Amino acid sequence: MIGVVGIGNMGLAMALRLRDSGHAVAVRDVDVNAEAMARAEGLQVFPTPAALARTCELVILAVVDGPQTQAVLFGPDGIADGLAPGGAVLLCPTISPEDVESAAAGLAAQGAVALDAPMSGGPARARDGSMSLMVACDDAAWARWQPLLAQLASRLFRVGKRPGDGARTKLVNNLLAAVNLAGAAEVLRLAEALGLDATQTLEVIEQSSGQSWIGSDRARRVLAGDSTPRAHMRLLAKDSALALAAAQRAGLALPVGQQAAEAFLHACRRGLDGADDSALWRAP
Repeated sequence: MIGVVGIGNMGLAMALRLRDSGHAVAVRDVDVNAEAMARAEGLQVFPTPAALARTCELVILAVVDGPQTQAVLFGPDGIADGLAPGGAVLLCPTISPEDVESAAAGLAAQGAVALDAPMSGGPARARDGSMSLMVACDDAAWARWQPLLAQLASRLFRVGKRPGDGARTKLVNNLLAAVNLAGAAEVLRLAEALGLDATQTLEVIEQSSGQSWIGSDRARRVLAGDSTPRAHMRLLAKDSALALAAAQRAGLALPVGQQAAEAFLHACRRGLDGADDSALWRAP
């Protein structure tokens, strides 16, 4: 059986993808509404991460941040309490490389394996198996779990063996995503201020040198009046801050990345932390 702990937008989508691929899937979340949705989809819900882990060869962790990762893995009734020696944990949150290293060491001390595998692409791509996974793990774990990972992610990248290299790759990606999205929001506000039609301008950008996937995806939502949260503002604020912290430890100053990170932090401070990050376009 495969377990998924954390069945928000991405976790539930992955659980359903695995179910549709023929796997028995167990889930756990602190949100009773999320668990009710999972039950309605026919997934087996467990009362604690430890209880879930006792039934699973692999547990996918899809929580939000480093403290949640630590608590769900090693806190009371955590995954580590239930996972048998030889079991594996797929670490999908965007967290610091240091948090990944700590989690991997803690699991290894109990005879379990960590696969550092942050994800990208959003819930729709997680649901249809076309998202990205950036995986760092040893050769044995890769050989064992690569076929299942390929069912989850058609864009599957093995970026190294060192725990934390998946996280490092994801932070680099997400800082550029923040830069691209902040830039797209800014230039489309400029288009409106210049009296241009935003939809037509976006069509030009999408076929020209200014195109970015995240800019187009979020701008299309705004133009359609779709404010449904899919990727919360606070997540890109968190991720860009983690990327800047990693840059600081590496001795790098990233002024463009710093400005993008500040745009997301500013939006969160204005009460948009729970909004879709496309709301940056309309942030006061």
